[in-house]
Amino acid sequence: MNKRPLDIAVISDVHLGTVGCHALELLQYLNSIDPKMIILNGDFVDIWNFRKYYWPESHMMVLRTLLTMMTNGTDIYYLTGNHDEVLRKVSSLQLGPFFIRDKLILELKGEKVWIFHGDIFDITMKQSKWIAKAGSHGYDLLILLNRFINKISEQMGRGKLSLSKKIKDSVKKAVRFIDDFETTAIDLAIDQGYDYVICGHIHQPKIRGYENENGSVIYMNSGDWIENLTALEYDGDEWNLYKYNEEEFLGQQRIEKWLERKRDSRSKEVIIG
Repeated sequence: MNKRPLDIAVISDVHLGTVGCHALELLQYLNSIDPKMIILNGDFVDIWNFRKYYWPESHMMVLRTLLTMMTNGTDIYYLTGNHDEVLRKVSSLQLGPFFIRDKLILELKGEKVWIFHGDIFDITMKQSKWIAKAGSHGYDLLILLNRFINKISEQMGRGKLSLSKKIKDSVKKAVRFIDDFETTAIDLAIDQGYDYVICGHIHQPKIRGYENENGSVIYMNSGDWIENLTALEYDGDEWNLYKYNEEEFLGQQRIEKWLERKRDSRSKEVIIG
């Protein structure tokens, strides 16, 4: 597969170590790009919900792939989130091309970019962490149930559905929380003179321009690899929102298998001849 060159890829809320993580899909994505920098914007490893008995090989392969990318010259910034907040104790650590930080500020073509996970806006995190953790366990169970339902739905010839998305979209408090989160990030970014602000945390992929009497900013959210399977990409000129497409990779796999069969048949012809 030809890898797409990128300056920056931003990935958040992968939640390695949980049943909801789409590690295989993330592996396909990582193997399709050649970035100068990867920013893991929080909740990459779900330390809150980590269990010794659940760490599939695909999750380990994600880590191995990132290590290989670092060896090949990719800088990786791990920005801490709430599910991996224990890493905030070492948020100035650097090991070669690997950095742990709480936030990251970049200047790209004279424009300032502010990148952080976003849980600092979550009142539940600040005041009642046990409620947030209980909600996280409930979310994991919902994702597991969703996968079971989707298997049955696909067997019946119907499309996939997202229970958690339906709940988020229908519950007024959840909708208001997302709106408040985005508004807070936008207002703070404008007040501090940033041109872009990039968050994760709320699992809602988006690129949105905003302007008020104090200035303007572009708000971006990289989404997640639980439901949306999205990332933000910067190619040196502009930012784009990437959405994983299974058909794209299936098509590429068919081409690669066909080429492999052709090579095998040619080698057999040479041996016979």
